[in-house]
Parts: sequence; C-alpha cells; structure tokens
Amino acid sequence: MTNTITNSKVQQIFDDLDKYREFCSTHGYVFDEAELYSNKSFVYRQFQKYIAGKPAKNQWELDYLKFKEQETAMLYM
Repeated sequence: MTNTITNSKVQQIFDDLDKYREFCSTHGYVFDEAELYSNKSFVYRQFQKYIAGKPAKNQWELDYLKFKEQETAMLYM
C-alpha cells in the first residue's frame, strides 16, 4: 500500500511539472523546474494565480506592446 501512495505522490509531482512547463511556454516565462513549489519565485506565483482561475501576467502580450512602442518610436526618429 505504501508503494502506491508513494507512486501517486511522485506522479503528482510530474503532473505539476508538466502543467508548470506548459504555463511557462504559453505565458512567455523561462521554465526552471527548481522553482516548482517555491513561493519566492515570481513565475511560480503567477502559475498559482493561473491555476486558481485568476488572471496571470502574460509576458508575450507585454513584450508585444513594448515591441510596438519601440517600433513606433523608431519611425519618428
């Protein structure tokens, strides 16, 4: 019985890692598996928001806005 409990805990960790990696790639964050379960990490806190159904910052959108601002500034130089 202990073996199945341990296996389920290990499986849960790998499932969480997969979800975290997917979040990082879709939201434009650098994936670092060492930050999983670390509340000091900004990226992991954003992941927790996402899991809870709250809006998390999407770096792809922020980077796109910054790129457009720079592109517009370059046109007027």
